[in-house]
Amino acid sequence: MEIILSNSSDKPLYEQIASQVKNQIISGSLQPGDALPSMRLLAKELRISVITTKRAYEELEREGFITTAQGRGTFVAEHNVELIREQQLRIVEEHLEKAAAAARQAGLSLKDMIAVLELFYQEGGS
Repeated sequence: MEIILSNSSDKPLYEQIASQVKNQIISGSLQPGDALPSMRLLAKELRISVITTKRAYEELEREGFITTAQGRGTFVAEHNVELIREQQLRIVEEHLEKAAAAARQAGLSLKDMIAVLELFYQEGGS
């Protein structure tokens, strides 16, 4: 499991961890049943606080991406990947709907919006 943290990101470290783990699960890089590193080991590898990794794991567990078995470890949860992708798609659609409304209000063309979206998509974000 590879996680890259950025101190210059506006996202807190625990959100960066949770987001990257979710993306690896959704993409299939992490499969249901795969073991994740312990909170302490991940904290050591990333050179961050155990509290930060604990918060990321708690968020992932609350959202159903991982499960923790006392004394056994933390694992990728058995889940319906299509359901997770559908949830993510709904979030994307909500953001795109807001962006389209703002673009229309600003008088931007669809062609301009597609160009901006392509730029963000290729660069990987903000």
